[in-house]
Parts: sequence; structure tokens; C-alpha cells
Amino acid sequence: MSTPAAPKQQEDYKLKDMKPQLGERWPHGGLRGGGGWISSERATSTYDLVEQMFYLYVRVEKAKDLPTNSVTGSCDPYVEVKLGNYKGKTQHFQKRTNPEWKQVFAFSKERIQASLLEVYVRDKEVVTRDDYIGKVVFDMHEVPTRVPPDSPLAPQWYRLEDRQGNSKVRGEIMLAVWMGTQADEAFPESWHSDAASVQGEGVFNIRSKVYVSPKLWYLRVNVIEAQDVEPLDRGQPPQAFVKAHVGKQVLKTKICPTRTTNPLWNEDLIFVTAEPFEEQLTLTVENKVTSAKDEVMGRIVLPLTIFERRLDHRPVHSRWFNLEKYGFGVLEGDKRHEQKFSSRVHLRVCLEGAYHVLDESTMYISDVRPTVRQLWKNPVGILEVGILSAQGLLQMKTKDGRGTTDAYCVAKYGQKWVRTRTIIESFNPKWNEQYTWEVYDPCTVITLGVFDNCHLGGNEKPAAGGGSQKDSRIGKVRIRLSTLEMDRIYTNSYPLLVLHPSGLKKMGELQLAVRFTCLSLANIIYLYGHPLLPKMHYLQPFTVNQLESLRFEAMNIVASRLGRAEPPLRKEVVEYMLDVDSHMWSMRRSKANFYRIVSLFAGAISMSRWLREVCHWKNPVTSVLVHVLFFILICYPELILPTIFLYMFLIGIWNYRFRPRHPPHMDTKLSWAEAVHADELDEEFDTFPTSKLQDVVRMRYDKLRSVAGRIQTVVGDIATQGERFQALLSWRDTRATSLFIIFCLIAAVILYVTPFRIIALVAGLFWLRHPRFRSKLPTVPSNFFRRLPSRADSML
Repeated sequence: MSTPAAPKQQEDYKLKDMKPQLGERWPHGGLRGGGGWISSERATSTYDLVEQMFYLYVRVEKAKDLPTNSVTGSCDPYVEVKLGNYKGKTQHFQKRTNPEWKQVFAFSKERIQASLLEVYVRDKEVVTRDDYIGKVVFDMHEVPTRVPPDSPLAPQWYRLEDRQGNSKVRGEIMLAVWMGTQADEAFPESWHSDAASVQGEGVFNIRSKVYVSPKLWYLRVNVIEAQDVEPLDRGQPPQAFVKAHVGKQVLKTKICPTRTTNPLWNEDLIFVTAEPFEEQLTLTVENKVTSAKDEVMGRIVLPLTIFERRLDHRPVHSRWFNLEKYGFGVLEGDKRHEQKFSSRVHLRVCLEGAYHVLDESTMYISDVRPTVRQLWKNPVGILEVGILSAQGLLQMKTKDGRGTTDAYCVAKYGQKWVRTRTIIESFNPKWNEQYTWEVYDPCTVITLGVFDNCHLGGNEKPAAGGGSQKDSRIGKVRIRLSTLEMDRIYTNSYPLLVLHPSGLKKMGELQLAVRFTCLSLANIIYLYGHPLLPKMHYLQPFTVNQLESLRFEAMNIVASRLGRAEPPLRKEVVEYMLDVDSHMWSMRRSKANFYRIVSLFAGAISMSRWLREVCHWKNPVTSVLVHVLFFILICYPELILPTIFLYMFLIGIWNYRFRPRHPPHMDTKLSWAEAVHADELDEEFDTFPTSKLQDVVRMRYDKLRSVAGRIQTVVGDIATQGERFQALLSWRDTRATSLFIIFCLIAAVILYVTPFRIIALVAGLFWLRHPRFRSKLPTVPSNFFRRLPSRADSML
């Protein structure tokens, strides 16, 4: 068993406050650099939650009238932008004297050491060195600064110069050069000097992007009945069932209980599909010939676009569909007969637009809107997140013999996913990118994950060995919006904690700035009294098993569609963000959930201890005060409920002083991650089905049996107590029931003739009596109850 973490390590797992310099700060003078810095007073800025990062932008538009090579008679031009040690190149065009590139280069101001910006135009040569055509040189002190929301800087034509810069040569190039920030619209698509080592397809995999989840629908297929279905063996009526396919999803109805050619099922089959509809609904009516053999009697393929889109609980119209004969049993001479007497199936199919298709765990849900936009409410707030940086990331892979990490961050809220650019070879990457979401319900969660990019086209190798080309997980952060105060900026450093088979590991820290702005406080208060999910989830609910399988299919569809974007948001990233393995068995999670339940009863247990101390007069002053309060409540019973609610109000007011000042974060103690046994971690990371040796599986099975045995004993004890309560009036023990009903008769007479206040006073005084008048033996009612029979005697 691992040793408990040291206090310093425990402190390292906590949330930390930050004081970053957020917002925009521009040079005096507007256009030219120099002078001091001033803070921007424009509250409307869209980049006020990140630290400002300056970049030198070079937009290469096009060139004209370029000279041809005297030997080849053609020109294959490209542009090289050089700033100190950094070089960026455009693609080259073959045999073009008037090429158009329309490419932007961005150089980080922090790393600029040169005073000159050089733009070269060269002629690509296959064998010899590339020919020099001309260049344009800019003095860095003369580069203008573009201050948003100014319009983009207009590119200008520049005459090319010779190598010495003394005279002009033939040809012109159109350029725009300016100093800007990451708020510039050219930033996402530009070539970055930070990623100068990335070549080929890897260039597309490092850019920041915004993705939108596909529009998901539940497809409800109500299979009612079929008519005139005939098996190959016509001498015996079929045992019919229906199998339905939508893409990779396959569902079956139950087998019709009666053998008949007109079977009846009236069963609902639920699928998940996404727009644009690429799959079709394929239905086959099959005959259960034997336990291992099914015979297809008819088949039909239907496009999803023909089905009605339902917006409420009202049933849609049913339709009959003719089935196609399946196999080689149809002869040419039978076709006329087949058209007249075709088998058919009766269906009621619709696309459910009033449900929210769950693709993430309901515990961390980020969106509760139904599929159809017409049913959406107005947003109640705006969520703004500034993804600032990460600190102290661990080595994730080796490149050219040295450890490195190429980190990017993904955030998911609602249907919108965002991905920051990848910072190459840095353990302290700075993104400083800001994103905004509309909030439709405050009781939702935003999830942010940090990953290592393994698709840069280089010779990277995972740090732990192995050749997996999957983006590695670095860590994840969840923030529940309802825990945020409105219009307050939270700037915190979140620990990135990940469980590995070797134990808990801190992978670094993610620094965020978060603000939840309220648009309508009345609407937020209104939402707190309404269901979290759309009403169809309550009018026609799905079973727990259905929801789990549908969520898994929805997650697969989302991962598949986002994986086809450019750059792709890969499946392993989507699965980690959507908690695909949250339903898998884990001894650690089971312990954590058990102790969560125990902590819920901690207040009730402490209250019962306090009452026991009062009853045993441990503190005579407290016992006397409780007696006085009890007499007051007996004399004025109408004060009981007001006193309880006033007490809860005062507790709430008192606790306001100790309210949490930070959003919640991953708690290692609550998760039972610090003292977890190595074998339990190995079991948690095992595949499903298991890939372990037989002896290990047998040992774990025996351990699970012992745990289940204890649970079985507790459940049996609870059942025994309930059955004893039933036995009071069941006459299973005639003497006990006789005594109880006689007691009930006497109690009814006494309670009828005695005022209730007197009964309550006597009972309270008896309960609060001094220890001198108490016995250490169990009470008479307890003894009587424990002697009652239960059905445990009848258990095998």
C-alpha cells in the first residue's frame, strides 16, 4: 500500500490563486512602438481574460512581373520570410511569373532579437541552388502597430531589390507588415515561428480550431406487426422477430410468443443518428429456426429523411412497408404472385426532436437543450474562458534523444469544442487564447483537457516506450458554472492530476481565467424550479440500460464526425473529454463513493451523539436549556416548524462567512487516490474483457466475492428488520401479535382521552431522563422487536 502524501505534496495538489496581467495594453502613440505602456479602458474587448502576446505579422499576398530564368526560360517562385534565426517559406508555384500565395507569417515578439525583417523572393531549382530574384527589407522600428478593432492593414506593392539593396530589380511583391496580438483575425491560420520545426501535414495539426458537435437525434422505431411472412419451410409457422440496423447499431425485438405468419410485437427500438444523415434504417424480419440459426424472411431499407420529426409527445402516424424477398428462393414464375401478395411490416418511425441526446455523463453534463432549435430557450448568461498557460508539464515523449512535450488544450461546453494551438517543445506553454460560450443553464459543467500532440510528422517516440500514435492525456479540469459568482473573474492554477497504473501523478498545472456573466437573473432563478432535462425525458423516459447504450453510441458518432475535421479532433481526445470509461468497475471509486455516503450521514451521527450527551447529562447546563426549549415547544407547538426553518436560515447565514472562494477541483482525498493499493490500480486500468493471467483474475474474483459477501450480509440485515416490522400484524408469532394488538388498543384509548401535549411532555421527559433513572439493559420495545420472526428462517 502506498504511503500517504507528505503535507507539501498535499499542498501541491490544491488550487492556487494567480494574479496575471490580464487585458490589453498598447504603446503610446498608437501606430509606432516606443514609450511606456498604458492600460486599455475598453471594457468591450474580446481578449480581456488573457495576457497580451505581441506578434509581428507578415502577410504575403502575391507578386507580379517576376523575371524568368535565363537557362530554363521559366520561373518557379516562392517567398522566404527571415527574421533573425527564424525562417518561414511559402509553397512554390511552377512556371508562374504572377503568383498568389495569400499566406500570413507570425513571429513572437518575445523571441525577436533582430532589427531587420527580410523578405526574399527565390526561384525553386531541382538540381542547383535556388536562384535569388529579389528582396524587401523592413526596419523593425518602423513597423506599424494595428490596434483592434481597426480594419486589417492594407497590403502594398514593394519593388524588389538586389542582394546589396543598392538598386531595384525587376518584379514587385505585395506585402502587409504590422505588429499585432493574438486577437488578430490572421492569428489562427498563420504560420508561427514557435512551430518553425513542424513540416508537412503536421502544420495543420498545430493550429487552433473551433469545432461544433454534430446535431444528434434519437430515432424511435416502433415495430407494431407484420403480415404474410412466410419461412422457407411453409409447413411450420415461423417464430418471428425483427432485427434493425442503423450504421453499426443493431437492435432486435423479442420473439413473437405465438407461431404465426402475422406476428405482433409493438416494441420500441431506439437509435442515435446525426445530421447529415449518412446511414439508412435496415429492417429484416427473421425466423428463429434453432437456437443457433436465424432465417431471413423479408428485408427493407429506408432512408432516414422520409421520417417525421416529432417535437412533443403526440404519436406520429404509422405506415405499412412492403418487404423485399431475401435470398434465392424467388423464382421468375412467382414474381407476379409476389407483387400481389407481398409480406409487409407495420411501423411507426419518427426522429425525436424534443429530447436532449446525451453524449456525456449526466454528472458532468454541459448542455441540456433539446435537438430542435425551435424548443430552445433564450440564453441566461455568457461563459468566457481565458486559457492562459500550463506550468511544469512532465516529459511526454522523446524527440531526437531528448525529452519534450508538445501541448495543446481542448475545452468542451455544450455543442462547441475549442482546441488551442500546439506549443512546440515546451514544458511551460503559453496559449493566451480566449473563448466564449452562451449559457442556457447554470447547473452545467465545462471540461478542459490538456494533451500532448503526437501527430507533428516528426520522429517522436512516447516517453514510456511503445509505438502508439495517440495524443497522450496530460490532465483534465472540470468547472461547474453554478459554483461561480456572477461577473467575477476567477484566475486560478488548477493541478493536472492523472491516475496511472503506478499511482497518482501530478502532470503539471493549467492556468485559467474564467468569468460567468449573467444576462437575466430572473431567468436563472426560474430555471432552478424546473427539470434539468427537456420534458420528454420525463413524459416518455428511457430505461437506465437504454440511456447507457445510447450515450455510448452518441459518443462514437461525435468522435467519428470530429475526427473527420481538419485538423481532426481525435477519438482518444473526445473519449477522454466525454468520460467514456466512467461506468467501468473500480474498487477505488467504489470505496470513494462509500465514504461519500458515510460523510452524508456525518451530520446526523454527530447530532445523535449530541442528543445522547444531553440525555445522559454530560453537560448539565446544555441539558437544562434543552429541557426549557422542550417545555416552550410543548406549550406553543405552533412554533415548532417556524423554529426549524429559522434555525436553518441562521445556519445558512453563518456559513456564508465560510463559503468556498474557489471553484471546486479534483480532490485526491475524496477520490481515494492517495492511499490506493497498487493491485486495485492495476485492476482499474485493465481492459474489458480482461487481459490478465488466470491466477490474477481468480485472485480478484475472490476479493470481489468477499466484498460482495459483506454487502450481501448488510442487505440481508436490512431485509430482516423490515420483515420483523411486517411480522407485528402477520400472526406468524401469535403471542407477539396478540401482545402488540392489545398494546395498540390500550394506546388508542389512552391517546384518545389524554391531550396530545401531555403525551408529548411525558414522552419527552422520559426520553430526557437523568442517567440515574436509566438502565444499561436494552429497552422493552427493543427487546420485543428483536424477538419477532423474519423470513431468514426460510432461506436456503
